[in-house]
Amino acid sequence: MDATPVPVLEPVAISDEERAAIVEAVREYAAAELAPHALQRDRDEELPLESLRRGGELGLGALFVRPDVGGTGLGRADAVPIFEELAAADPAIASYISIHNMVATMIDRHGTPDQRKRWLPGLAAMTDLSAYCLTEPGAGSDAAAITTSAIRQGDEFVLTGVKQFISGAGSAAVYVVMARTGEPGARGISAFLVPADADGLSFGPPEHKMGWRAQPTRPVILDEVRVPASAMLGTEGRGFAIAMQALDGGRINIAACSLGGAREALDRAVRYVHERFTFGEALAQKQAVMFAVADMATELSAARLLVHDAAVAVDAGTPDASARAAMAKRFATDVGFRVANEALQLHGGYGYLADYGIEKIVRDLRVHQILEGTNEIMRLVIARSVLGSEARGTDGRAA
Repeated sequence: MDATPVPVLEPVAISDEERAAIVEAVREYAAAELAPHALQRDRDEELPLESLRRGGELGLGALFVRPDVGGTGLGRADAVPIFEELAAADPAIASYISIHNMVATMIDRHGTPDQRKRWLPGLAAMTDLSAYCLTEPGAGSDAAAITTSAIRQGDEFVLTGVKQFISGAGSAAVYVVMARTGEPGARGISAFLVPADADGLSFGPPEHKMGWRAQPTRPVILDEVRVPASAMLGTEGRGFAIAMQALDGGRINIAACSLGGAREALDRAVRYVHERFTFGEALAQKQAVMFAVADMATELSAARLLVHDAAVAVDAGTPDASARAAMAKRFATDVGFRVANEALQLHGGYGYLADYGIEKIVRDLRVHQILEGTNEIMRLVIARSVLGSEARGTDGRAA
């Protein structure tokens, strides 16, 4: 794979007081716009478009994008507590905001001045939404094996293929599509910006999922979709590298979302064990419960430190940033699901009921161990960093 380093841009410098004020504003937004409606949106299986636009007014649509096109310009470390707060209110919506930001950041880092001007103001405001189109029915973890083609015809490319498990499909204004323009493998892949109104672009039926029901997930079908050559994002053959570089940040965001969902589950469990009495005493007084809560809190704190460490590495563009992002993603998503599941267990039968909200958190966090690269792929990324690239003859960064 092309080893060209990701462009490192200096984030906007903010003080501790400014950072705290931003997080507090996000917490208030999440409490007003996301948390009260989380269960109903889970049942309705629809993106809350108006709430997302109000999030855009806070700068949530382009957290890492430069300010000249409406971005907030924050660093990854600054955004970790933001995604944690969003996910504490609703992991499904927080995770979609993460994906949307990943697309916006790709356009900001690799787009031409015209592409940035055309797409980023709307994405920043979240009046326009976006979708990331890499995975295919036959190419998940082995993303370099995608078969969607982009054939040059004069001043246009003709895209044909199917993308699978695409969050925001059918609601987005722009789709970043990875397609094959050349040789087999990673070096033959390029990235394209495909507008929602492109002829030949259509969508399969919504997938009925275990979790993340509040954000639509549908196949994206490209049937000889024609886009101008100017729609290519970056240079020809660089699409896979661009996609993988974007995933470093996306993995940190998803890890932070796992922190937020798990923190909320733990908080609910703590309240419950103080209120629930059995055999004459509160559950909180039972040693087995005390030990469980202690382990949950400890693992969550350790995961938070690892996510912050990875965010600092990605901000700085360190040589091991990808491995540290993989470590954070693997550990935090495993811990997040485990903590949420244990919180459900502490609720007993009530945890299994939809009205208590714990089972939704468990369902939403389960997919974090799969997306943005499965946690098995994260282990490959980490192992190659530790053992050296010669340790395995495959591309361990595939996701």
